[in-house]
Amino acid sequence: MLRNKLKNISRRDLLRLTTHFGVTSTLLAAGGLTGVVSFSRLAEAANSTYKKRFKSKAKFNLKFGAAGFNERNLLIERAGGLQFVNDLEERTDGEIRIEFIGSNQICGQLDCVKKTQQGIIDLYSASTQNSAGGAPYLNVLDYAYMFPSRAAQYHFLYHPGSQKVLRDPLRKRHGLEFLFSHAELRGIQLGLGWKDKPIIKSITELAGTKNRVTGTQLGRIAMELMKLNPTPIAWSETLDGLKQGLIDGAETWASAVAYANMSPVVSQSVNLEFFCGTEATAMNSKTFDKLGGDLQDAVMESAFLTQVHIQPANEAALVNTVGFSNPTLPGTIFAENDVRVAWLSDAAKKEAEEMCSPEFQPQPWEKWRDRINGWSGGMDTYKYIYDIAREIPKNTLAENVEPRRWWKG
Repeated sequence: MLRNKLKNISRRDLLRLTTHFGVTSTLLAAGGLTGVVSFSRLAEAANSTYKKRFKSKAKFNLKFGAAGFNERNLLIERAGGLQFVNDLEERTDGEIRIEFIGSNQICGQLDCVKKTQQGIIDLYSASTQNSAGGAPYLNVLDYAYMFPSRAAQYHFLYHPGSQKVLRDPLRKRHGLEFLFSHAELRGIQLGLGWKDKPIIKSITELAGTKNRVTGTQLGRIAMELMKLNPTPIAWSETLDGLKQGLIDGAETWASAVAYANMSPVVSQSVNLEFFCGTEATAMNSKTFDKLGGDLQDAVMESAFLTQVHIQPANEAALVNTVGFSNPTLPGTIFAENDVRVAWLSDAAKKEAEEMCSPEFQPQPWEKWRDRINGWSGGMDTYKYIYDIAREIPKNTLAENVEPRRWWKG
C-alpha cells in the first residue's frame, strides 16, 4: 500500500514536492512506483511526470474534485480517479490537463455534485447515494435488491441500457455526464457495541437498532421496512457517531469503512448487500460539450479503460487489502482492526429481500418509483434495471463480466 511505499518520506518533504511539481504530478508519479520509495526517487519521478504533462500548452484545464480521495485510499477503494487523469492526459497528448483535488480540499461527499453542476469544478467523484441530494435522479440505482451481485452492477454499467435509463436522464435533468464507477453493495457496519456479541446471522437480529443513512431516499425506505431506524448523518460525521455510540451502525460498504479509517470503530461488517454502493465519477455536461468531438471521444475511451481497470482491481482489493472475505485474510485492514465479516447466507439475504424490496413490498415504493419513472420519460426504471441485472448467471464473478462500450450500443 502507498502508505508503506512512502514511509521513508516525511510530510514536510512530500509537501516540498507537491509545492514544486503540483499535487497531481506528484500523485501520478507515486502511483507508478513500486517498492519502498526514497525522496530522491519520488522527486525524479515527479519531475519526469511534470515535464511530460506540461510539455505542451493544454487546450482545456479541468478541475477534478475527488471528495475525500487521495493516492493512499485510492489503493484501498479502487474508484479509478488517478487512472482516469493519467490516461486522458496521455491519450490527448496534453490537450486536456486535469488538476486532481482530493482529500476534501475543494468539496466533500455531499457537495461535490453541486459544485460540479455550478461549474466550480469540472469533474467529481463521490458516492451516487451521497450525491442524490443534489441530483435526485441518482436514486434510480437504489431500489432494494435490484442488483443481486457486484457482477450484476458491472454488467449494468457496461450495458447500453445504462445509457437509456441512467446516463441520458442524468444529463438531461442534472447536467452531469456519468463516466464510470466502482461497484459494491451496501451492508450494515456495526459499532463497538457489537464487538463481544455473536456474529449477526439474520437482519431480524438488528431490528430496532439506529443506523446512519446516506442522502438516498430509497435507501431509507428499505431500512425502515427492515426496522433499522435510518438516521441521516453526514459521511464526515459518521466516524464520530460510531465512536461515541450515537448510532449502532452505518449503512455503507466494506471498502468505504477501510479507506475512511473507520475500521477501528467497526466490529462487524454485515454483508446485507441490499442496495448500491457506487463511488462514481461524472463530468459537468457543459464542460463535456465544449471539448468537441475528438476530445469527447477521448474522454469516453478513458472512462471505459478506467471502468475496465476498476472492475478487477477493486475485487482484488476487497479481499487482499480490505479483508472483506470469509475467512478474513491476515494482514488486511479488517484483520488488523478485528472487524468480523458477518457473511449472511443466501436464505438470510432472501429474508431481508422479502421484507423490503419492491418485488415483495411494492406499496412503500410507489411514490418514489412513480417520481423516478416520470423523470426518466416514462420507463419502469426498477423493472428495466432489474431485468438487465439478471441477464448474467447469478454466480458470475465480478471480474469475469465482459466489458462493453455502453455508448456504442
